[in-house]
Amino acid sequence: MIALLDYGAGNVRSVRNAIAALGYSLADVRTPEDILTAERLIFPGVGAFGPAMQRLRELGFEGPLREYLRAGRPFLGICIGLQSLFEGSEESPGVAGLGLIPGLVKRFDNSVLSVPHMGWNGLRLQRECELLEDAGARRFYFVHSYFAEPDASNRDWVLAETDYGRPFISAVQRGEVAAVQFHPEKSGAAGLEVLRRFLAGQCILDQAAAGHEPAVGSQSEPTALAKRIIACLDVRTNDHGDLVVTKGDQYDVREQGEVRNLGKPVDLAKRYYDEGADEITFLNITAFRDFPLVDQPMLKVLRRASEQIFVPLTIGGGIRAFTDQNGQTYSALGVATEYFRSGADKVSIGSEAVLIAEAFHARGGHGDGSSAIEQIARVYGNQAVVISVDPRRVYVESPEASSHHCIQTLEPGPNGEGYCWFQCTIKGGREGRDLDVLQLVQACEQLGAGEILVNSIDRDGSGRGFDLELLKMVRAGVRIPVIASSGAGCPEHFTALFAAVDVEAALAAGIFHRREVPIAAVKRELSDRGVSIRA
Repeated sequence: MIALLDYGAGNVRSVRNAIAALGYSLADVRTPEDILTAERLIFPGVGAFGPAMQRLRELGFEGPLREYLRAGRPFLGICIGLQSLFEGSEESPGVAGLGLIPGLVKRFDNSVLSVPHMGWNGLRLQRECELLEDAGARRFYFVHSYFAEPDASNRDWVLAETDYGRPFISAVQRGEVAAVQFHPEKSGAAGLEVLRRFLAGQCILDQAAAGHEPAVGSQSEPTALAKRIIACLDVRTNDHGDLVVTKGDQYDVREQGEVRNLGKPVDLAKRYYDEGADEITFLNITAFRDFPLVDQPMLKVLRRASEQIFVPLTIGGGIRAFTDQNGQTYSALGVATEYFRSGADKVSIGSEAVLIAEAFHARGGHGDGSSAIEQIARVYGNQAVVISVDPRRVYVESPEASSHHCIQTLEPGPNGEGYCWFQCTIKGGREGRDLDVLQLVQACEQLGAGEILVNSIDRDGSGRGFDLELLKMVRAGVRIPVIASSGAGCPEHFTALFAAVDVEAALAAGIFHRREVPIAAVKRELSDRGVSIRA
């Protein structure tokens, strides 16, 4: 029996779907006894260390899990499933881990790095093993803010290391107990192969090499985080009630009176996965977004997509507290939870984030624990929360003419103005607020967001390239990953972006939907220019 230890946090649907896609059946751990009767046990984890360990204890799983691990029985931990094997974590001081592996899990230094470490990185194998055979030449998807450090006390456990500012442990194994920091269920074909090997019992380890230097011929070069190319799908119902992918120019999705129809959401997303997209984002812009939990078609899209697509999925639209037509109140956390359980890995918060930031500044620059950002990050981790920013340029004659963060621009205004600030908008860009982009992103970072998606109303659909001035401002203002969006019209625009601004990812929609620019052409251009990508 292959058993899944689901402690109730994060997206485990993708793990289930990956295992099903490989032809294996799966049983859920429902009681402590189920752990001890499992023939193979998988412990996936998305979220924070403390809540995960607390939940294991509340369910009575900790004791049987320790017994199972001490017996050296077949086990695969994923992400928190790896970190839980250590003695504790700086993420949750005073909360004990399982203590199987010596060491304390630490936080990456965000003074020099964007944190979380998010995206596709490589492995540097330390020992020969069947589980990760040939994996040294592949990239896998990581998303975490905390890491386990290799040292003399845990050297006999370390199977692979990865570099992000410093080396960290990306895989461990002793006997048949193994764990990985990356997400194999989100790492495409390479990740599915790791899962297949574990499920098939192909986990033989070169025990003679334990605690020694890497075997001769193993990978020794530093690993590198790849730049991500993300395909975005704006999804809404058209005038006939069909759920379609659409795209607007300056956010207008109608063409000759009809909603522009560029394809079916799941079919188009699957095409992008097959073409090499590193992530896929769904933005729910339907009329249902005020009542997202009633929007069963969108939840169905997520469920169907996660059955076929094994890279990260982000969903945006309606991530806020709301009251439905029957007077039933739902929290933002409840809405996000339903999306996670339906297959999303991250949720994207747009207009609601602007209102949250305004309240943050009105309180003097601190949160009160009630916002959607704080609630979701506290349970699922910072990496689960993306802030989608929709700014537009407001031109002024001089910095003194505005109280907002201004830049001197190389794109003068309509009357020759040489300065501008970037105004945040809500309601799909239809309403401007007295809040600039730096005020927004810095507030959201402090509240617990893990990533910023920077759109541009001025560049949307223009094909003129990304707004580099806007992106430089945001990149300099936060220490979390940044995704650039809006304006791409050719592969060279992606090269120019990554050469000018140290953002982690670039997102596009219309040029991919209309096949004007294939994803493969973008990656080929980047590779030819020496930019690190996932092939």
